[in-house]
Amino acid sequence: MSKLLVTGVDGYIGSVLTPMLLADGHEVVGVDSGFYREGWLYTAGGATWPLTHVLDIRHLGPEHLEGVDAVVHLAELSNDPLGQLRPGLTHRINHGGSVHLAGLAKACGVERFVYTSSCSVYGAGGDHLRTEESETDPQTAYAECKVLVERDVSAMADDDFSPTFLRNATAYGPSPRMRFDIVLNNLSGHAWTTGVINMTSDGSPWRPIVHVGDICDAIRAAITAPREAVHGQVFNVGRNDANHRVREIAEIVAEAFPGCRLSIGSSDGDSRSYRVSFDKITETLPGFVATRDAQLGAAQLRAVFERIGLDQDRFEWRGFTRLKSIEHLISTGQVDDELFWTAIGLGVDGAVPV
Repeated sequence: MSKLLVTGVDGYIGSVLTPMLLADGHEVVGVDSGFYREGWLYTAGGATWPLTHVLDIRHLGPEHLEGVDAVVHLAELSNDPLGQLRPGLTHRINHGGSVHLAGLAKACGVERFVYTSSCSVYGAGGDHLRTEESETDPQTAYAECKVLVERDVSAMADDDFSPTFLRNATAYGPSPRMRFDIVLNNLSGHAWTTGVINMTSDGSPWRPIVHVGDICDAIRAAITAPREAVHGQVFNVGRNDANHRVREIAEIVAEAFPGCRLSIGSSDGDSRSYRVSFDKITETLPGFVATRDAQLGAAQLRAVFERIGLDQDRFEWRGFTRLKSIEHLISTGQVDDELFWTAIGLGVDGAVPV
């Protein structure tokens, strides 16, 4: 087994992935900015946690990669609305910070670098299935940075450094560090707390979606696969039957929440629409099969909501929405203009509050 450095260890994906990696026998060292520690929805029984450095990826140094065999890089400003808040800052963190980490990993002799990219790089692909060979068409700063990181980190690949790029479809499903700002999770929260899914758009854009558990399985497979199978490779992460129009996702959610009423609006002019082929990862990444579907994810969310008694106030709370969380930290002076913690944010003992 390997010693892994996992960035974004306390995030939506990281909090699901990390217990899996530990159960696989890996040694895990975590890195996380600590921005979203308020967003803890439930406790997963039996989960264990590694040592975590509360650090911005821009502040990582050689001492943090000592003895590390592979880096799993999840930590960036995540999703399109947050990326658009301050596009220049998004580029400095998501592009500059990620390239810094990859260069540092290579210099420190880390053999593998698994980067979680996004299918959002395809942008306005329309009805045509996009493959890993298709032209990218990023529509936002978030997606632009994904393209730039792929370009710059792939150029570092050599006999001693193997990067792999996982272009995840839009994630969904339960996580202790929950997010309600992604489509299926958001619709499920509305269905449970209000009994209504009131869509303002016609839901016509295409969105490929993928269960958070399948994202974690793809990462685990990329870590352990033979080097020749993943060296410098780009993989779309998902399953072909999970290319849905947004209104289809809403219909799946409505079916999982009995009594929920669904209404569809008119087109809102959203240009982001793309369908993606997942043939490559299914056929060529050893040990990976996407086994979960949207029906399962919606049912799992309903079970979690019922168990914890989710109410509307908690569903709408800032801790479960990335943009709201960052805006709160900025407005209260806990982080500065570069999103570094201030003395106020760190508190009297110099530690990020938990």
